[in-house]
Amino acid sequence: MKILVPVKRVIDYNVKVRVKADETAVDLANVKMALNPFCEIAIEEAVRLKEAGTASEVVVVSIGTAAVQEQLRTALALGADRALHIDTDLNLDSLQVAKLLAKVVAEEQPGLVILGKQAIDSDNNQTGQMLAALTGMGQGTFASEVKVSGDKVQVTREIDGGLQTVELTLPAVVSTDLRLNEPRYASLPNIMKAKKKPLETKAADSYGVGLNSKVKVLKVAAPAVRQGGVTVASVAELVEKLKHEAKVI
Repeated sequence: MKILVPVKRVIDYNVKVRVKADETAVDLANVKMALNPFCEIAIEEAVRLKEAGTASEVVVVSIGTAAVQEQLRTALALGADRALHIDTDLNLDSLQVAKLLAKVVAEEQPGLVILGKQAIDSDNNQTGQMLAALTGMGQGTFASEVKVSGDKVQVTREIDGGLQTVELTLPAVVSTDLRLNEPRYASLPNIMKAKKKPLETKAADSYGVGLNSKVKVLKVAAPAVRQGGVTVASVAELVEKLKHEAKVI
């Protein structure tokens, strides 16, 4: 069975994000980029399935400029077998990404698609669900456990009331949650081996998908700065401030 893992290049989660002065976008100048953390979990799960003998090949795919090849090489160092770079300099929204991935699914014919439930830059949590709808596959979202048996996959997912286990017929789409696994670190030998693994580049417009985004960003603003607290001398003073300053009672 082949497993397809879509991954995304995002700002490293340890970096403090800055907004451009004109508030049109996030400032990416000289900012450290990395694999989306949820994508790392998806790669780890796919590699574990391969190590267990359930999968025969792990293919990673990413959409963006040539810069995403850095993250694809990281994914190869983590255990993926080959990579596909869909080249575009356009800022695509979730639907365009899902449509491109649907074309890749049609070409690759994977038995399972595993991807992060969301990217930490946009936090949309849409692509996995859209991909499942476009391909007609069953979907298991927010997976905290994945078990493949024959032509079925059982996905344990976290819901408001606890845990829910769903059984899907392969091929299927699974999106990963934080509790699914703990990603490994890429060892130096594997980093060196990743340089020789196949990485193919295809133009995004060669897939016949309309790439004009329907979503327009009007403004990007940093979170408001929180004011420091004050110490009150008595309960009466606290109530007075809550009434007349905070106006919450």
